[in-house]
Amino acid sequence: MTTITGPNPRLVGDIEDAEMSPESLAPARRRHHKRLRGHPDDPAWVRPGLLALLGLTALLYLWGLGASGYANSFYSAAVQAGAKSWKAFFFGSSDAANFITVDKSPLFLWPMELTARVFGVSSWSILVPQALEGVAAVGVLYAAVRRWFTPAAALLAGAVLALTPVAALMFRFNNPDAMLTLLLTSSAYALVRALEGGRARWLVLVGVLVGLGFLAKMLQALLVVPAFGLVYLVAAPVPLRRRIGQLLASTVAMVASAGWWVAAVELTPPSARPYVGGSQNNSVLNLIFGYNGFGRLSGNETGSVGGAANAAGRWGPTGVTRLFNSQFGGEISWLLPAAMILLVSGVVLTSRRPRTDRTRAALMLWGGWLAVTAAVISLSRGIIHPYYTVALAPAVGAVVGIGATVLWQQRSNVVARGVLALVLATTAIWSWMLLDRVPAWFPWLRTIVLLGGLAAAVPLLFLPYFSRPARGGVVAAAVVFALLGPGAYTVATAATAHAGAIPSSGPAGANLGGPGGPGPRAFGGGGFLRGLPPSGNGAPGAFAPPGNFASGPAGGGGPGAGAPPGGAGGGRGPGGVGGLLQGSRSDPQLTALLQRNSGGFTWAAAAVGSNEASGYQLASDMPVMAIGGFNGTDPWPTLARFQQYVRDHAIHYFITGGSGGGPGFGATSSTSSEITSWVESHFTSSSVGGVTVYDLTSPTSSSSS
Repeated sequence: MTTITGPNPRLVGDIEDAEMSPESLAPARRRHHKRLRGHPDDPAWVRPGLLALLGLTALLYLWGLGASGYANSFYSAAVQAGAKSWKAFFFGSSDAANFITVDKSPLFLWPMELTARVFGVSSWSILVPQALEGVAAVGVLYAAVRRWFTPAAALLAGAVLALTPVAALMFRFNNPDAMLTLLLTSSAYALVRALEGGRARWLVLVGVLVGLGFLAKMLQALLVVPAFGLVYLVAAPVPLRRRIGQLLASTVAMVASAGWWVAAVELTPPSARPYVGGSQNNSVLNLIFGYNGFGRLSGNETGSVGGAANAAGRWGPTGVTRLFNSQFGGEISWLLPAAMILLVSGVVLTSRRPRTDRTRAALMLWGGWLAVTAAVISLSRGIIHPYYTVALAPAVGAVVGIGATVLWQQRSNVVARGVLALVLATTAIWSWMLLDRVPAWFPWLRTIVLLGGLAAAVPLLFLPYFSRPARGGVVAAAVVFALLGPGAYTVATAATAHAGAIPSSGPAGANLGGPGGPGPRAFGGGGFLRGLPPSGNGAPGAFAPPGNFASGPAGGGGPGAGAPPGGAGGGRGPGGVGGLLQGSRSDPQLTALLQRNSGGFTWAAAAVGSNEASGYQLASDMPVMAIGGFNGTDPWPTLARFQQYVRDHAIHYFITGGSGGGPGFGATSSTSSEITSWVESHFTSSSVGGVTVYDLTSPTSSSSS
C-alpha cells in the first residue's frame, strides 16, 4: 500500500491511494497541477457552469433585498450599535450605550457592522453581507465536492444548496445561521484537504473554523464535530497514533478560536461591559450552556420565550418525523428522502473498500453531519425554529451530488439504475405532497412535478439501451424535475419580504395550511404555536398570524422611514406573531420626540424587551434600553438599578403599549414587571404615536423618583 503525501487530484477515479504504484501516480499528479492552473482538461462546460451557478445564486439571494427592510430588527439594532461603538461591536450590544447584549456571540454581526460603518445603516448594508455569505457557501461546497468527485457532482451539490428554500430564506435575512452555514461548509472543505494527505495544518484549520462557527451560534456549531472526528480517525492516510495527535491539536485549535472571546467577556468586570443578554446571572457561560445550550435539548430554558421551563409541546412534537411536518418540511425536506436513500446505497456500495477510500470517507463526512444535526433538531424539546434546518442544507446537497454521480458511474448495474429511479420517483412524490400543503399556490405545479418526475424515472431503468445523447436528455430531465419543486419554493421565498424573529420560506400561508390561515395541516397535531395566548398582549381574541408565518408582503415604511416594512404607528408588518416576534413601529411623531429631547441622556428611552426597543432605536438612531433583553425575562436591570439610572438622568422616556414583540408571550420577568409598575405609578404619561410615553424627568405631583 502506498501513502500519498503530495497534492491529490480531484476526480474520484484519478488515484486509488491504496492500490496505485508511484509510477502510475505521475500522470495523475501532472493532471492535478494543470487543474490548479485552471482545470484545462475539464470539459468546456465546467467553468461556465460554475460561473452560472454562482451568478444565478447571487441574483437569487440579492434581488429585491430592500423589501425586507431591517428584517430581524433585534439584530439590526445591534448592527446599528456596533457601527457606532467598537465596544458594542466587540460585545454584541443591542445599543451603542452598551446596556445589554444580544443573546448570541457576535461574530455573525461583525461583517454587517463593518459594512454599516462604511455605507451607513440600511437594509442593504445589513442584508448584502448575508447574501454574499450564501454565494460563498455554494462556492465552497462546490470546491469541497469537486476535489474528489466529478464536476457534475459538485455542480449538483451546489445547486441543491442554492435551491433549498431555507437557504434562500436565511441568506436573505440577518440571523446568525448564514455565517454558521458558511463556516461549517468551509470547515468541511478543510477536512477534505486534511484527509487527502493527513496534513495537520488543514485539520487545525478545521478546528479554527468550527470554533469561529461557535462564535456565530454557539453550541450548534459543534454538531458537526462527531462526524468530522470519526471520519478523520477512520480514513486519514496516516498511522493511528498520528491521527489521534492531529485530532487533539485540532481540538485545541477549536477551543482556542472559540474560547478567546468567551474568556475576554468573562474576565471583563461586569461594571465595564454590557449585561450578557439571555443569561440569568450575567455570565456568558450561563448563556452557552443554558439558554443557548442544553436547555434547547431538554426544554429546561430559564428565561425562554414564555418564561416557563420544560413546557411539553410548546415547540411542536419531537421525533423522527419532525423534519417532514408542516413547519419544517417545506424548509428542508424536499431532497431529504433522496439523500437518505443515496447515503445508505453509497455506504453499502463502498463497504468492502480500503480504509482510506475517499467515496466512503466523503459519505461519512457529509452523511454524519446530516445525521447528527437532523437527530438533534428532531429530538430537541426546547426552543427550536424551522429555519435552524439551514445547517442541514450543505450536507443534503453534498450527499445528493456525490451519491447520484457515484451510482451513475455504476449505471451498467441494474440495481444502481433501480436506486436512481427510486430516488427520482420518491423525490417527485414527496415534492407533490409538500406542494399540496399550499393547494391554492400554482396548483398545476405539483401535477407537473409528480408526473414529470415519475415519467423521467422510468427511462433511468433502461439507460444501456439509449444512445449517449438520449442518456443526456434523461439525466437533464431527472435533474430538472427533482429540483423544480424546491426551486419554485425558493423563488417564492426570495420574492417575499420577511421580518420578525421567526421567518419561514415559501409562498404566503405555506406553513399555515394554505391561504386562509391554519387548517387541518397547519400544526401537525400540536404545533409549535400551541399554547400561545390569543393575541400578542394576552387580550382575548382569535389568534391569526398574518399571511405567511413570519413573512409576507411588505407594507409601507422601510428603512427610509426608520422602520422595517409594515408601516409606522404600531402596526404589524410582515411576519408578526401576535406582535411577539416583530420589532416595534415608531410613529414619526414619537421618533421626532426621541431625537429632539434626548441628546443629553445616555438612553433616549427604555422599553421592555429588545424587539420593542429595537424599532424605536432604529428609527431615532438613539440608544434605547431593552429592559429584560430579548424576551423581557432577563433579570436586568433590577428595580434599584433602574431607579438609579432615572435619578442620574440617564434615561429620558419609558415606552409601553407598542407593537413590538418584547415580552415572551406575555411572561416578563419579575424585575421587568416591577419596573413597569413603578414607572406607571410615579411618572406622568402621554400618548404619542399610538403608544404610551412616560417622561422620567417629570414625576407625578404625589410621588418622587
